[in-house]
Parts: sequence; C-alpha cells; structure tokens
Amino acid sequence: MNSKIRNIVLFVSTVFVLLSCAGESKTTPNKDKAEEMFQRVWELYRVPKYGLFSEYYPSSHRPDLTYFNDSTRQAQEVSYLWPMSGVFSSAVLMAAIEPEKYTVYVDSMVMAMERYYDTTRVPFGYQAYPVQFGKVDRYYDDNGLVGIDYIDSYLVTKNPYYLEKAKQVLTFILSGWDENFEGAVSWLEGVKDQKPACSNGKAMVLALKLYEATKDEYYLEVGKKFYHWIDKYLKDPERGVVWNSWLTTTSAVCPDLYTYNTGTLLQAAVALYNYTGEQAYLDNAKFLAEGSYKVFFKYTEDGIPYIADLPWFNLVLFRGYHDLYNVTGDSKYVDTMIKGLDYAWDHARDQAGLMYHDWTGRTDEKRKPKWLLDASCVPEYYARVAMIKGEVTNRKNK
Repeated sequence: MNSKIRNIVLFVSTVFVLLSCAGESKTTPNKDKAEEMFQRVWELYRVPKYGLFSEYYPSSHRPDLTYFNDSTRQAQEVSYLWPMSGVFSSAVLMAAIEPEKYTVYVDSMVMAMERYYDTTRVPFGYQAYPVQFGKVDRYYDDNGLVGIDYIDSYLVTKNPYYLEKAKQVLTFILSGWDENFEGAVSWLEGVKDQKPACSNGKAMVLALKLYEATKDEYYLEVGKKFYHWIDKYLKDPERGVVWNSWLTTTSAVCPDLYTYNTGTLLQAAVALYNYTGEQAYLDNAKFLAEGSYKVFFKYTEDGIPYIADLPWFNLVLFRGYHDLYNVTGDSKYVDTMIKGLDYAWDHARDQAGLMYHDWTGRTDEKRKPKWLLDASCVPEYYARVAMIKGEVTNRKNK
C-alpha cells in the first residue's frame, strides 16, 4: 500500500471513529431526569397489595383532602383518582419517547385505572376512589383526565382497546351536557350548581384528540362546542386567561384563576388551528399564551420565574405552551417554565429526591410529606423538555 492510499485509509478511519464517538457521547440530561423521577415515583408511592399508589409519601401521612365537592376526605391506603392520573400521564409520555421500555408501564396503569371504573350506574364511568372500597361520586373532570390518558395511550401504542375506552369516557361526560346557559357540563354527576372550566376543558381536549385519532367529524364538532362555550363564558377577554367556572345558581362567573384552565383552552386553540388552518384559532392561542405569561408568572429576587399554583396545574399550561411552540417555534413561554423547573431540580428537592411543592425553595420542605400529584407530574415535565431540546423523538403518531 503506497503512502497516499495509506493516508486516505487513515483519514477515513479517523473520521469514522470520531463520528462513532460523537454518537456515543450524546447526552440526554432531561430524559435522564424524567426517567429518574418516574422510577422514584414508582418506588416510593406504589402499593403492591392493590397495584395502585399512595396519596402521599410516606404513606403513613393521611391528612384531610379538600378537593371534593361536598366535604373533606381523609387520605386512605391508596390515592384518589386525580393524583393517580398524574402517574398514568407520565407513563404515556415516557412510552412516547421510549416505547420498548415504558409501554409495559402504560399497561400497568390501565389495570390500575380500571379499579376506579363503576359499572353499577349507567352510563358507566370512573369514580373518585376504587370501586372495591365502595360507591363515591363520579366527577366529569376526573373522567376527562382518564379519557385523555386513554386516547394518548392509543396514539402511542395503537391499541384499539384504549381508543374504545376514550370514546366511552366522552360518552359518559356528554351524558351531563344540558342546554342551560347554552350548553356545557357540571363538575360532577347530579350536581348542577356550576359549569367549571376544569370539566369542560378536559372534555374539549379529549374530543379533539379523538378527532386526531379517528378523523371522525363528530368529535371535531363536539370539541368545537366545548371550545366556543368556554371562550364565550369563561375567557377573560381583556387579560387572556380563563376563569374558574360559571355559577348556574347566580348566573355569574367565578373569577378564580388556575393555570390549567387557561392551559386546556390553549391546547384546544392550537389543535383547532392544526386541524382547520383557521388563523383565528392561532391568534387566540397566542393571546392566551401571552395573557397567561403576564398574569401568572412572578419572579424571585434572584430572577427565578415561578407560578404560585399547583405544579400539576402548571404542567397543563406547559402542555399548551409546548403545543404552541411546535407550531410557531417561539420558545419564550416554554423557556420560562423550564428555567423555573431546572431551578427547582437544583434547589428544591428533599432527602428522597422529590421536588418541593414550592419550586422556589423558599420554604423548607425537606421533611414535609410529598403529595403524589406534585411528584407524578415531574417526569412528564422533563419528558417534554427532552422533546423540546431535541434529545428524543416523540413516537406518538409515528
């Protein structure tokens, strides 16, 4: 082999080695954090006896819970549906980025969720606590969460059972629709005192995702009905945020603000723009994103952004920001949320590695019991950040 050929061979070999090393050295810090927190939730909250999860870690902490319609409830051996849905959502997002590893967790969460499925009342629906422990209320917003998890599971796995479950959930929610104040549903079955953004927003997102999965115009029209009702009755037209509910007993709005209500309308506006191409939907999405940004974000003295709301509520808003980013490429809103998230990772975690409820770390929560919903949403946050940063590919619809 002459020297010229030898040099060419050496050059090609060197390039190959360098490219191979570059591929091997690719880092995925946000995916790694998502995986770490996902496993931590399963290790610390899992109740193997039932295949379910505890409301708090440590599980011996059983305070009064205040997120019910009529009264408080004491935390029990396993969690109520709402906190556990956060585990389901995270499992679906993990499966979206690494299906070979995490689809089995989706299957496990389906088995867990079906323990809340009540077939003693028609139409069938999910109640707030596992049916084996007795009959309790069935909330339309809880069911919306379940339906969204099922349709997202279908979009990742293409398992037709999950699609049928999502359709069944929407049927249950629509059984609560009435034409009082031009439509919408109440918070829970049989109680008609309000029509909240939480129930109607989740039903709206579910219907639009069903349209994405099936291309059945029926679901698009249902999604639009919920969208236009919320936009008319609950959106603050000046500030670009969504109020809590319409009080049917007084014909007035309840002006309380929670981030997730704006988040669901933002998600729907982006989805409707994607489905129809109508600019008005994108304009509304941008209005909601900027409005929520101005209303909800505060800053510490060190310039760290935070929102004084439940981390899971803020996650729903982050979903909307993520969807809008995928359309516009403007990272302003997701970047702000990520900055606060990363600060919490470094400065607001306890001895078990769980993040504080207060992401600023200004309150010492090292020894404070941690709620499942605060912990279970963190893997989804970081899975989404990994998508935004290009560390992983979202396998949904691929």
